[in-house]
Amino acid sequence: MSIPMKRSAMNRIMRESEAFMRLVRLHPAAVFALVAGRDAGRKGEIDGITGASLGWDITDFGLGDFERTGLFLFTVRNGRFADLQRGRDMLYAEKAMVARKDQVTPMHRHLLKAEDIINRCGGTLVIELFGDTDGQCDRGKGTRVATDGIWRDLAPGHRLKLAPGESVTLMPGDWHAFWGGGADVFVAEVSTVNDDNTDNIFEDPAVTRFSGIEEDEAPLHLLVPDYAAWLR
Repeated sequence: MSIPMKRSAMNRIMRESEAFMRLVRLHPAAVFALVAGRDAGRKGEIDGITGASLGWDITDFGLGDFERTGLFLFTVRNGRFADLQRGRDMLYAEKAMVARKDQVTPMHRHLLKAEDIINRCGGTLVIELFGDTDGQCDRGKGTRVATDGIWRDLAPGHRLKLAPGESVTLMPGDWHAFWGGGADVFVAEVSTVNDDNTDNIFEDPAVTRFSGIEEDEAPLHLLVPDYAAWLR
């Protein structure tokens, strides 16, 4: 059973992550700080945000322990799957993420999304990798990835370590988990169009992409999963 996160905890994480983004001079929050009530009447004006799922995203993957298993994300830009199917218009997406020290994003793969994961600054980004067999994580199988354009054949469970400025390209079917090593890491993700509702396959069936929310206080900023209910 998925364990909901308290809204107060999400607000605290937002404040901490916002401060971290300011330190690295990447602070999109001023653009996408949607507020329930105030922005409910702006549906047509903000459809480029809500329709593309841009904005704040905080998850503990339904496991109830954000410090151990969780991730902060902010989707800066994103196309639509209709664009991808046509092969034209906006075919790309970009996210800013904070992977905290020893905080794990669980083992998963994507059905359609290819992505570059880039360590922008902070500690070492550690990415554990396995291959795929018939849609399942094969812990006896390695994989082949490109790190800054250089192809590397990796053994099963290899822990790729990216220093600030380094990156890896992952293709659909590359099973991966990641966390910050030594310190928090500011991560950029540049990818094809992203749909977090359908395109994340987790090895552990207990893991969910979005956390439920226990409403113990008002939201500081709306999360992407809030838009449908709070901006009616």
